[in-house]
Formats: sequence, C-alpha cells, structure tokens
Amino acid sequence: MDNLRSALLVSLLLCTQPILAAQQQSHAQIREVTLAFAQAQTRSLPGKVSIKVEDIDSRVVLPACATLEAFLPGGAQMMGKTSIGVRCNEQPGWSIFVQTTIRASTTILVSNRPLAQGSVLSTNDFTLQNGELGQPGILTDPEQAIGKTLRFAIGAGQVLRQDMLRAPWIVTQGQTVDTLTRGDGFTVRSSGQVLNNGAAGQSVQVRMPSGQVVSGTVTAEGGVEVRQ
Repeated sequence: MDNLRSALLVSLLLCTQPILAAQQQSHAQIREVTLAFAQAQTRSLPGKVSIKVEDIDSRVVLPACATLEAFLPGGAQMMGKTSIGVRCNEQPGWSIFVQTTIRASTTILVSNRPLAQGSVLSTNDFTLQNGELGQPGILTDPEQAIGKTLRFAIGAGQVLRQDMLRAPWIVTQGQTVDTLTRGDGFTVRSSGQVLNNGAAGQSVQVRMPSGQVVSGTVTAEGGVEVRQ
C-alpha cells in the first residue's frame, strides 16, 4: 500500500511539473526582450557595438506573461554597465531589471597638447584614435569640435566630450544689435543692448531704447529675433 502511495505521489509530481513550468516566465525570453531593446536603442551609436545581457538569477520566479515590454529606468544610460527594465503589462504585473553591458568601439577625438580655457579648436588641437565610448557625449567626428570654444582648460591626451565645448559667442554682453520683432501681421526692426552672451540659436535678453527688457533668439547673422 505504501509503495502504491509513493508511486502515485511521484506520478502526480511528474504530471504537475510541466504545468508549473509553463506558468513561470522564461528567463531566456526576458533576456531576448532586453537584447532587442538594447539593439534598437544603440543603433545610432558609431563604430562597432557589442551588447552583453547578463544571466538572471535562477532563484527569480515570475508568473508567465504574454506582453513583455522593455524600458530604460530613470537615470540609466545606454552605455557601459547599465540596467534595462522589463515589465509585464498584464495584471497583476511585475518588473525586473536586467544587468547589461554595452560597449562601442570607434574613432574618438583626443587632445594632442594642453589647451587653455577659451581656446577655439582647430584640426591642429586633436588627433583621431581608436577607443571605446565609455560614457555619453564623447566626440567621434572632427566637425563636432572644429570652431567650438573650450569651457575650461584641458591637458594633453584628454578625450574630448561635448560638455567641454560651447559654440562661439555670436553676440556679447553690452553689444548693440539689430532686433527683429515679429507679431501677428507685423514686423518691427529696431536695435538694443544685449545683456548676456549668446551663441546662434541661444536665448538672450536685450534692453530696448525705451528701457524695456525683452527676450530673443540669436541669429547666425548676429541679430536677435524677439519673441512676442
């Protein structure tokens, strides 16, 4: 009798295991969704991109879900070691964060000598080297640097980043500029004194002859278009 009970118990366990397994979310599927999301998000990166999705802890058990969605958590970035979220959009729902490493090997810009704050970069100031994009904002094209101004001094051998540079000032504080005010059915040309430095496309404040201070956008020609 005991042997019969044992046999029935083993048989029951063997029958229920496939059912229980079918009710659990496949880790492989979560990793596939993570990889597809990372590939889509890094398509615009230059050079050769490699993506490694880490294994999910085997102790993590989640209910099976037919509608998985990957997302980037707040503060995360698609570079280096990062976390990509995957959530189930069915009730009751769940989410998990998958560790992922993203690397991009390409040509980067490196300063070839010490450069002072305020230097306007030319092709003589940097060289092209093969390297890895370890963080966002690294410059990979000479056109991203030529004609830009250094915000602060840097040493030789430093990798150039976007946050090191600014566009050259088109207008400077105290300068008198032509202004163009556009409204509904009218255009007014005047002049005023710029109250802060600005590059093309940036917002500046201008004191008009009447004493009124208005905001406007710096044009490539060195004027200011006033918003109404």
